[in-house]
Amino acid sequence: MSLNGRYSLGIILTFVLLAASMLYSIPLINLFFESKVLTAEIFFYNRLSLWLVLVLVLIYNFFIENRSFFVWEDRKYSLEFYFGAIVILYLICAFGGAFLNGIIMLITKESISERIVQLSSLFKNNYFLIIFTSLTAAVIEELLMRAYIQPRIEKIYNSPMLGVIVSALLFGILHSTYGTVGQVIIPFFIGIVFAMFYKIYSNIKILIACHFMFDFISLMIMNFVDIKHLTLLNL
Repeated sequence: MSLNGRYSLGIILTFVLLAASMLYSIPLINLFFESKVLTAEIFFYNRLSLWLVLVLVLIYNFFIENRSFFVWEDRKYSLEFYFGAIVILYLICAFGGAFLNGIIMLITKESISERIVQLSSLFKNNYFLIIFTSLTAAVIEELLMRAYIQPRIEKIYNSPMLGVIVSALLFGILHSTYGTVGQVIIPFFIGIVFAMFYKIYSNIKILIACHFMFDFISLMIMNFVDIKHLTLLNL
């Protein structure tokens, strides 16, 4: 099999494993613990399953692709650049996402996701779960969506724009498990912003830090703000 063929198989494997983890890990964990409700402990194990996906992709990369995980070498920047880039990316995603959320709510009359309502009770004053969930999303999603999938799509089709769009689209689709249009379109928008940044600046650490900050702040707001107000905050 050619390298591009191995890259293609790796992309499919990565997306399928991520989708399976998000869709089926909680029912399987519930079955194992003979539980019928989603608890903080079960959600923690669900987040652990995403780390297992990363391990499996790393194994595939090492034994099948037999190439560096990072197609694009990470560039180094000054501390000032790191700080400025994280803040600017966060503001673009936060305000852009809020604007899109307002339009979506106006058009679709969407209410808050039932999934978000369910999760909000799990995060209530559970700061370990908030930090672990934010860290998991930041590390796993950036390493797999941006560092792994995006450059491989670009290499296969020789199209930087296709790498940006497809990786962002897959990123949005993975968030469809939350059950609302906004939870697909807004992650797609964030995926576009992050993918373009990664293409231009080739630094995954900045994206991981920004992603962590975005999710951490969102979950902390969820922890302190009444659930009925969360739709206004793009959560």
